[in-house]
Amino acid sequence: MDQLMAMRAFTRVVETGSFTQAADSLNMPIATLSKLVKSLETHLEVRLLHRTTRRVVSTPEGEEYYEKALRVLIDIEDIDTSFRVTRSTPKGHLRIDVGGSTARDVLIPLLPDFMQRYPDIRIDLGVADRPVDLISGNVDCVIRGGPLNDSTLIARHIGDAEMVTCTTPDYLKKYGIPAYPEELRNGHRLISYLSPATGRPFPFRFRENGETQEISAPHYLGVNESNAHLAASVAGLGIIQTFAYSVKTHLKDGSMVEILQAWRPAAYPFHVVYPQNRHLTHRLRVFISWLGEVFPAGLKG
Repeated sequence: MDQLMAMRAFTRVVETGSFTQAADSLNMPIATLSKLVKSLETHLEVRLLHRTTRRVVSTPEGEEYYEKALRVLIDIEDIDTSFRVTRSTPKGHLRIDVGGSTARDVLIPLLPDFMQRYPDIRIDLGVADRPVDLISGNVDCVIRGGPLNDSTLIARHIGDAEMVTCTTPDYLKKYGIPAYPEELRNGHRLISYLSPATGRPFPFRFRENGETQEISAPHYLGVNESNAHLAASVAGLGIIQTFAYSVKTHLKDGSMVEILQAWRPAAYPFHVVYPQNRHLTHRLRVFISWLGEVFPAGLKG
């Protein structure tokens, strides 16, 4: 038995909760991974996992072994990395998840620079506004906007995006220009961004003299994907509040107009997020460092 490989196989099964997903993430046949885990249990003379047709969970002994094995694997990675980093260029496969408008307007326009710097790194880009499970989804990192509530993740702040409230000139001709935020409650058509996780609309937020005000008037239209959210307003369906970087082209050519500029809400923070129990590979380290260098400029409206 290759004990080191068996430890890697076992820890990945615990993290993903699935033999199939663990095998895929390690690029090995599921039969090979299953044999490694079984050999490890035989070697230790203890059952590490409970297997059912629907899920895999650790036994109490498995939970204890996972914590100890993970520390060993991280120490080995640290030793290897300390020797490799100064002697080689980063290479391999990165799996990154990012929201729709952030991918289109910020990350993808910046990526040619990264891929020119690091030509041996291959990237799989998952683009969706819906939250992803980094462990079960076998994702290296996620670029997220807004507050972070998951304490099991490590987050690095990579910039702040300005928020704007806007609509089309034709809409303003038909419904009038609101002079202050409260007027949005009176006869205006709001296009709310719906949380992909909960389906609830995000309120329109405004800020004056350091104080935040929320407008939670019933929306005329709700959309749960950022590109479609913008498209609905460009089509003349109503008023949106969105990232300045997402609408800057439309504001520049006059197809959209910013309103209530004096009440712009606080800037929206963006982070790159990764699991705290997963070792940072050389390729992930350079990607995170690169994001910190270039992403703030990409977020500007």
